[in-house]
Amino acid sequence: MKFPAWLYADHLVQHLSGREALLKNEDLKPVEQERRLWGPWNFVAFWLADSININTWMIISSIVMTGLSWWEAWLCTWIGYSITAIFVCLSGHIGATYHISFPVVSRSSFGLFGSLWPVLNRSFMACVWYGVQAWLGGQCIVLMIRSIYPSYEALPNTFSISSGTNTKDFIGFIIFWSLSLIAIWFPVQKIRILFTVKSIVVPIAALIFFVWTLVKAKGLGPVVHQPGILHGSPHFWAWMGGIMSCISNFVTLMVNNPDYTRFATRPSDVLWPQLLTISLGFGITCFVGIIVGSSSKVIFGEALWNPLDLLSKFLDTNSSAGTRTGVFFIAFAFALAQLGVNIAANSVSAGSDLTALLPKFLNIRRSGYICALVGLAICPWKLLSNSSTFTTYLSAYSTFLSSVVGVIIADYYVVRKGYLAIEDLYSGSKDGAYYFTLGVNWRAYVAYFVGILINMGGFAGAIGARVSNAVHNMYHLNFYLGFVLSFFVYYGLCKLCPVPACGKAEHNKSIDHDMTSDCVIVKKNELTNNQTVVEKDMIDDILYF
Repeated sequence: MKFPAWLYADHLVQHLSGREALLKNEDLKPVEQERRLWGPWNFVAFWLADSININTWMIISSIVMTGLSWWEAWLCTWIGYSITAIFVCLSGHIGATYHISFPVVSRSSFGLFGSLWPVLNRSFMACVWYGVQAWLGGQCIVLMIRSIYPSYEALPNTFSISSGTNTKDFIGFIIFWSLSLIAIWFPVQKIRILFTVKSIVVPIAALIFFVWTLVKAKGLGPVVHQPGILHGSPHFWAWMGGIMSCISNFVTLMVNNPDYTRFATRPSDVLWPQLLTISLGFGITCFVGIIVGSSSKVIFGEALWNPLDLLSKFLDTNSSAGTRTGVFFIAFAFALAQLGVNIAANSVSAGSDLTALLPKFLNIRRSGYICALVGLAICPWKLLSNSSTFTTYLSAYSTFLSSVVGVIIADYYVVRKGYLAIEDLYSGSKDGAYYFTLGVNWRAYVAYFVGILINMGGFAGAIGARVSNAVHNMYHLNFYLGFVLSFFVYYGLCKLCPVPACGKAEHNKSIDHDMTSDCVIVKKNELTNNQTVVEKDMIDDILYF
């Protein structure tokens, strides 16, 4: 059946039919040389910009509230984000080597059509998170408006109590949501400019906020002088829980990192920039968050961990031009931070994922707008009205994604030894390397469910069910348990029932290259003139890493 030309995602898919129509379009294909525009400094700017946001600012306070001292909580964040950096680099290297996105990467391990469930799962949560982050961005807009028009705080409310919001907050949300639509329009390879601007503006604003609060408090505040109150086993599990909270806050980015690294100029550009910037950027942001929150207790008699609450308090107690100017600039920086986080972690992720679900009619831009509409339709202010329950559900999401990460890492690095038959990732042929059984790799799904099941008791306890202390404590290790178990189960099943298209890493760094056979090794110095420029470029990239 033929549709109007404008309805198709791009010209590539108009003449495709059958299985291939479910696997290809311009946004899913490997990124060609001209669009590989992300160099090492772009990744530094990306993660530096991403590290300064409201969630990261507040996460250390939630760790302190478990009974750890401030320095113990800070160490938890360093350890947690350093662990996440390692996983981000592992997943990102796949995208940077073969220049393919997460939905295509997952086909190699879960199967051409088995990959649709992890992709659907990830895209749904990206849409939910988009709405939540946009709501927080709307709160920044409200502060900006109040800085210009103080009377805006007294704006009459036209919403009912049951709605869960009010007029002034809803206006701020709609403004932020509408402005975000502009950023969605631009191709992924070009939005690196947004992160470069954000990496300059937001750290300056954070530094001003940090110094401003210290000056008003005339010191660091009481929180940094409070010792930890836990000892023995509770103390250990508080540490584990603190580290896990950082990983849970980051697990979605571990999965979708190939969506960005596929635009890297070469694989080496994604290793050290990500490994170092994530650890340093997020660790320093957490330090600023704990110091500012501690200082706020001296200024107002209560610790205001949410930076937006503290800025609002500044406006409530001092309406001078200097205060309003400072609040406006810092609120603008936080709004820019939320925009960057929402585009990086949610819009592009959902865009890539939804595109893979219906590639004939959806591309990243169209899917990004669908994500924004779903984020609006879910009424995020209602989700946040019971923030503790919502946060529990979102944190528990790492339980489900850890198994996906375990399967993909095991498949690429251990089972296939870094080799992917690229053509077969886009071919619907039953003879293709990734067709498996009806397009589904049953080994991956067995490992996936085993990795989830081990954490189900702890997840039940997190949402209110009665569980033993042992099960509750195990849940502090939910990412590790899910990852390790799914990793080894998948590897074991592949040893018992081998999968096709597995490479061998030789001591001379020869690599698998033939796109039609399972395990053909081609050495760099044996390349013939008949090979295409694209093939040579791919081999150079892999050898460079």
